[in-house]
This record gives sequence, structure tokens and C-alpha cells, in this order.
Amino acid sequence: MNKLIKWLTIALFASLLSACGYNDFQAKDEATKAAWGEVVNQYQRRADLIPNLVNTVKGYASHERETFEAVTKARAAATSIQVTPEVLNDPQSLARFQQVQGELSSALARLMAISENYPQLKADTSFRDLQSQLEGTENRISVARQRYIAAVQDYNVLARSFPTNLTAKVFGYPVKPSFMVENEKAISTPPAVSFDK
Repeated sequence: MNKLIKWLTIALFASLLSACGYNDFQAKDEATKAAWGEVVNQYQRRADLIPNLVNTVKGYASHERETFEAVTKARAAATSIQVTPEVLNDPQSLARFQQVQGELSSALARLMAISENYPQLKADTSFRDLQSQLEGTENRISVARQRYIAAVQDYNVLARSFPTNLTAKVFGYPVKPSFMVENEKAISTPPAVSFDK
């Protein structure tokens, strides 16, 4: 009888342990880190492309120096922040990283607007290739952000659901901050499109 109780106790403990979600936290925590790594990878790809784009455009529109300087400065700021796993758990650091990436996106938008004013830029093959690469990179960044947001959501649901929320508290798995944009109100307003000259 004692052996039966002992085995039932072991079976009950094993089933409780498997239901606690510890292994799920490990998997989902790693998934959020991997997803964020891909976001950073795409930001780095963009940062590597910018000097080539800027140098190409400089050759055609040298009098727009301040825009080029803004892009260069924004790229330097964006690449100066080191992204570590600790950044993912620190909302202030994550917000600062997202802010400098937003500033870089804004500077690149101004650069693209300049390119629209110079028809000879559009005719240059290398500029078009670089512009296409940059557009593709922005799309990759968007997809990587979406995947990161989904991974964080999946993790946070596990961290906040019962009974796995008890495991999260015991083993120190706090809710992770999701990707946020600083100027949400500004970007929610659709841009005005005008074909007037």
C-alpha cells in the first residue's frame, strides 16, 4: 500500500510539474529573444545600406547636405545603442532603442522625398537599386517587428495565465514589453496625397 501511495505521489508531482509551464517559459523566452534578434539584424542591414545610398545620392544632389548629414547622424545614433537581452526586459532601454530607430526612419523618409525632386536620381541605376534594397529592408524590418510582437504576446499570455502565472512569479519571468512606437498619434494620420505641382 505504501508503494502505491509513493508511486501515486510521484505521478501526481510529475503531472503538476509538467503543467507548471516551466519548459514553455524557456521556449517562449528564447523565441522572443530570437525574434528580437531578427529585428536587430534587419536594423543592422539597413544601417549597412545607408552609407551607400547616401554616397550615391550625394553625387547627384550635393546641395542637400543637411539632409545627408541628418541621415548620417541618425544612422550613427541608431548603431551606437548596443542591444543586449537585458534591453528586452527594460522598457526604458527598449523605448530609447525604438526612438533612435524611428529617428533614422524619419531621416530616410526626408532623403527619399529629396530623391523625388531630382528626376536624374530616378534614372541612375545604382540609385534605383539601392532604393529598392532600402525599401525591401524596411519591409523586412516590418515583418521582423510583427514576428517579435507575436512572440512577446505568446510569452505574455503564458506569463499571465493561471496556473503558469505562478511559475512565472516563482522563477522570475515577468511580462515583457512589446514593441511600441513613440509617435503613434502622428503615424495614425494618413498622409495627404497630392499630384499638384
